[in-house]
Amino acid sequence: MRIIVIVLLVGVLVGCRTTQPIVEEIPRFEEDEYPKNIILMIGDGMGLAQVTAAMYATKRKLALERFPIIGFHKNYSAHDLKTDSAAGATAFACGVKTFNGAIGMGADTLPCQTILEEAEEYGLATGLIATSQITHATPAAFIAHQPLRILFEEIAKDFLETEVDLIIGGGQRYFDYRVSDGVNLLKKMKQNNYKVTSFFDGDLADFRLDYNKNFAHFTSNDKPLPVSMGRTYLPYASKIGPAFLDQRSDKGFFLMIEGSQIDWAGHSNEGNLLINEVLDFDEAIEEVLRFANEDKETLVIVTADHETGGLAINPKSKMRNLKLEFTTNDHTCVMVPVYAYGPQAEKFAGIYENTAIYDKMRAALQFPEKKATKRAVSPTPFAEY
Repeated sequence: MRIIVIVLLVGVLVGCRTTQPIVEEIPRFEEDEYPKNIILMIGDGMGLAQVTAAMYATKRKLALERFPIIGFHKNYSAHDLKTDSAAGATAFACGVKTFNGAIGMGADTLPCQTILEEAEEYGLATGLIATSQITHATPAAFIAHQPLRILFEEIAKDFLETEVDLIIGGGQRYFDYRVSDGVNLLKKMKQNNYKVTSFFDGDLADFRLDYNKNFAHFTSNDKPLPVSMGRTYLPYASKIGPAFLDQRSDKGFFLMIEGSQIDWAGHSNEGNLLINEVLDFDEAIEEVLRFANEDKETLVIVTADHETGGLAINPKSKMRNLKLEFTTNDHTCVMVPVYAYGPQAEKFAGIYENTAIYDKMRAALQFPEKKATKRAVSPTPFAEY
């Protein structure tokens, strides 16, 4: 009887709070259903506090609230309890722990094949979208293999080694105004069946996509603007990206979308900017969920590489009037949430290593099991503490 009373009281309290359901009806997927497509969305630096702050700062329900499956991943790198974006993204891309700063290589400094490269190998279409330079740590880890994340011009050269169908992000200068060799990589991309456009040519919405060509659009010469200064392309890119890739291959696609500047706002301890960046990223999530809900063959995963800023929502905060404080201008070592929707989403519940996201994505796409390698085993940081 006591349990029943508690349940009824909870129901009454929830009913008093809102008359609208928080979560819309979610389609059910059977255990033996597998996705044709995967969209991995990374809110760089977006921990649980960042999501909560955005949720309490706006009147609308976040798209993130619609996800039926939530887990957490442990994001330490090979030698440090604190990871950076390069090591964190490499864990997602390759399934290995590596040293901070490494792009697409293991702790043994050997290149690792990324899930994007595997997808290309198996005939899937692929894409990268970011609100940073496209050569920045997170997108770079899916396509490049470099020992230092700051080797932007070397990373740009690696983009010509794998035929990514869709590229949208900043950093054009590392392709066409290169200090190291003077080579214009954009000319080579055009020779390799790319339609290349940039902010100089107009807004992303101005261009008609040619489904017979790869598409690369550079949103800035270096760093894109923050959303508070007029950047608008992420939700639109997240709308057209899946639709474009869906036409590029009948075998499916892999797409990585990064809300990069959530992390930058955390580093600068700017609470309002951070909230705006999370809300912009959430609008992109909404576009992706709309595609996945109609498509029924797409697995959507949303997570972060790490938390940035040690954000706290302090006492005396009120809805849409938050008292935010930061404990650091660096990354923290806390676990971050993973949200999943679509076929095989249930596999992303629980607590696991960040490298497991790679394994779960490969299993969901039913890629053949990899042969054992002689790679050096990445040490855990716990031996150092």
